[in-house]
Amino acid sequence: MPNPLAGRDIVAINDLSQAEIRLILTHAARFEHWCQEEPKLDLLRDYILATLFYEPSTRTRLSFETAMHRLGGDVISVADARLTSSAVKGESIADTARTIATYADVIVQRHPQPGSARQAADAIDIPVINAGDGAGEHPTQALLDLYTVQRERGQLDGLRIGLAGDLKHGRTVHSLARALAHWDVALTLISPPALAMPAEITGELRQRGLAPQETADLEAAMPACDVLYVTRIQRERFADPAEYERLRGSYVVNRALIERTNPDITVMHPLPRVDEIATDVDALPGAAYFRQAANGVWVRMALLTLVMDKQLQEIWR
Repeated sequence: MPNPLAGRDIVAINDLSQAEIRLILTHAARFEHWCQEEPKLDLLRDYILATLFYEPSTRTRLSFETAMHRLGGDVISVADARLTSSAVKGESIADTARTIATYADVIVQRHPQPGSARQAADAIDIPVINAGDGAGEHPTQALLDLYTVQRERGQLDGLRIGLAGDLKHGRTVHSLARALAHWDVALTLISPPALAMPAEITGELRQRGLAPQETADLEAAMPACDVLYVTRIQRERFADPAEYERLRGSYVVNRALIERTNPDITVMHPLPRVDEIATDVDALPGAAYFRQAANGVWVRMALLTLVMDKQLQEIWR
């Protein structure tokens, strides 16, 4: 059976069909199971991953690098490309990608400019994976979020999911909302009006048959949610610091709120959190955000092997 992701760029979640997403999630589950017994495999030996990050990252960069190491491959990395690469000298995104493509077999890039991953992908022939392009998208985070929802709740269809916080600037929720449109879910968008999901995205969701409800009232929305996906207010996206200070702390999810409204809710967060989830939530059974971060390794192992055209069907036999 042909591998539909062989050699592909992963720039936006809409690049992937539901069948392709299911393929990634299926292989991620197999890698999670396999790595309990065999923590380091040999599937990508002699391949090199380049991680090129123009913005800070902990989980995304390290989970991609961990995934590549667990697959037996090698990693070269630029952790703060804005300061330590030739971008300082004015080199374009495309020219940087062209150079790195001579050293590596696949590039994972994070950049503050929406559309930057597409610029890199259009310039070179090796796969480019978008690790976040400003306030645009973060497709691999959406994949691990879907995987986490499925692991925590046992399914994707039929769930009631709330996305809360900075929905205007939050690339993770932009990608996740689009991904969820492949499934039969009830979606609630919870944010202050100034941080609402962009109309372009809500319009797209409605065209695809997912009609989200929008509200600013977190407490009222929580009883009707199986999953609450919380995001931080993104200070780095605000041109006006005073506007950030006005909106920060708009929502705080704590243990008392959960126990009062919905004790069985699953709470997710792409991390890092600031003050939007209190630490007293961490011990609750539904606090899934650190398990969510761990799941990034399995999903990215699956994605790397698929875009590098490893015939995983043969491996699992």
